[in-house]
Formats: sequence, structure tokens, C-alpha cells
Amino acid sequence: MYFFKRVASVGCVLVHQCTSLSVSNFSSCHCLKSSKRRSPYSSVDSERYSSLVKSVMSRVSSQTPETFQEEDEHLYGPIVKAQTPSSGPKTRVPKTLYPFLHSGVAVEPEEPESGPPTQIVLNRGNGRSSVPSVTRVLQQTLSPEQKLFLERWKRRMIAELGEEGFKEYSQNLFRHGKMFHSSVEDILTSGETWKDRSSSETPEKSPEVQGYLESISHVLEDVTAVRAIESTVQHDALNYLGIVDCVARYRGVMCVIDWKTSEKPKPFLSNTYDNPIQVAAYAGALNSDGSYKYQVENGLIVVAYKDGSPAHAHQLGPELMLDYWKSWLIRLEEFTEQRSSQASSASSEKR
Repeated sequence: MYFFKRVASVGCVLVHQCTSLSVSNFSSCHCLKSSKRRSPYSSVDSERYSSLVKSVMSRVSSQTPETFQEEDEHLYGPIVKAQTPSSGPKTRVPKTLYPFLHSGVAVEPEEPESGPPTQIVLNRGNGRSSVPSVTRVLQQTLSPEQKLFLERWKRRMIAELGEEGFKEYSQNLFRHGKMFHSSVEDILTSGETWKDRSSSETPEKSPEVQGYLESISHVLEDVTAVRAIESTVQHDALNYLGIVDCVARYRGVMCVIDWKTSEKPKPFLSNTYDNPIQVAAYAGALNSDGSYKYQVENGLIVVAYKDGSPAHAHQLGPELMLDYWKSWLIRLEEFTEQRSSQASSASSEKR
């Protein structure tokens, strides 16, 4: 069979004029016999939607990046760009950086002091009536987030226990805390270790206090060379005071030790909230107080649990203590500013 075409294409092969091809070279493929598949768009009424398509296409073609942005701002509001790190809020620093250590006194000597631990009782009558405590300063300079957290916790507890129940709960916490501190004081001043004290020699305590003592038993085994217990410290230059729970060596390092109780586990230092600032404030006051002939650079926060589970001991080295000392100076400045503002307001009202 002969085909008389100038150029014909079969697949990708060019067939020139007068090329002889046998009919047997063509195979009858199934796809040639099958009917052409119908497009789903063939049933669309194109005339009906032609105006819509033309409108959309003409609008898109006329859009520019600027008009797209204007339309987005109209629909979703203006774009809020994230601040660069350099334009973010700056970390506050103390106006006056008082030294943490007293230059005139050597850091705690290696040789232990003779005699019982120092225990200076707080006497508010000796010109200390107007001197704020560390606890008061921290309570009155809580951040808005901390105040909200405490208020939510209080409301939740009142909803669960009622007003009277919550009052009783708070009183029990305070009472158990005092009993716990008193028991620790007895143990440390006796000079005996926890293991040395048999159950017959141990005064009868409430189950909660017994649980707290059992919780800190492994910590007490590492506490030696006790130098102060429940003793008042005062910073004359910064005008504040506090009562340290204990000053002793923990695993050979002299620390200001603060005993805390908790119903929830606090395995990380961040779980202790303002406690590290409190310990740094106590240490800074002790270092400037002439009643103490040594300096302390380290701190220890021991969190005891009433169910007797092992307490968490968070040790603060010199660098951490210095960081928290700076935080304390900022809180003390805020407290002083608050008192000055309140005094000015009261003076204005009298006029």
C-alpha cells in the first residue's frame, strides 16, 4: 500500500513521500478502538460562567504585589512584624551594685570554730522596727504573673476546702513548718547525726513532721561544721534583715542552708521560685554583718516532703549566688520605690 504525502509523522518517525509501508506494520491497538474519554468539564455551562471567569482573570492579571498587600491588610489587618532581638526589652540591672562579699573579711576559713553555733535572736526593739525583712520585701515585689498564680491557687483551694477549711489548712502548714524547723535545730545543735538518734531518744512528733525529717535524713548525713542556726543577719548599708535557717558545711562546702517544705515535688531549682533570691539575700547580709567573722559564697535549698520521700537539695555555687544577689538588689530597689511613693501619697493626702 502506498501513501502519497509529503511528510507524515507516525509516532516520532518521519515518513517521507512515496514511502512504502506494509499494512502489516500497523497493529490494531485497543486504545484506537475504545471511545474517547469524556472530560468532566464538558458538561459545564461555559456561557453561564464565562462572565465570572473573565472577571476573575481580568482582576488577577491587574493585581500587583502592592495591591495584594493592600487587600490582605483590608481583610486581615496590618502585618505585625516580630521585633528583632536588639529592639526587645532590656534586662534590668541594679542601679547600685553593692558587693556581695565584704572585702575586709576573709572567705570562710578552713578551721572550724569552737563552741556552739551562733544563734542571734531577732529583737525588733533595738532600732529594727522599721527595717524590712527579706520575706516582706519579696512578698511585696512579686511580679504580676506570680500574684496571678498565687491568687488562682488560693481561689482553687477555697473552692475545694471552703473559707474556714482553707484557713485551717494554712494554719496547719505554718504550724508543721515551725515544728519541722525546731526539730532540725534540735538535731543539729545536739551534735549527733540522724543515724545516731534512736527512735526512743527522738521526741514524739506528728506524722507530718516525722515524714519531713525522714525526707531530709540523707541530706543531714552530709551536713557538718554547723556555725549558725536560726540566727538574725542584717545588712546595715542596704537596710534589711533576715533569719538564716542554718550555716554549715554541706559535702565540705560552707553554705547558707534554707529548709523548705512542700507537698509537691520540686526536682529543679526553677521550681523553688524566689527561694534562691532569698538565700542570696541572707548570705549578702551575713557577709556584711559584723557579728559573723567569716564570708559565705554558696547556698543550699533543701525541699522536704511530708510523705518521707527523699528531699531535693539544690546547691547554688558562687556564680549563681552572685546572679541571684543582683536580682535581690533589683527587688530591694522596687520595694524602696514603693515605700517612697506611698509616703509621698500619704503626705499629699494630709495636706
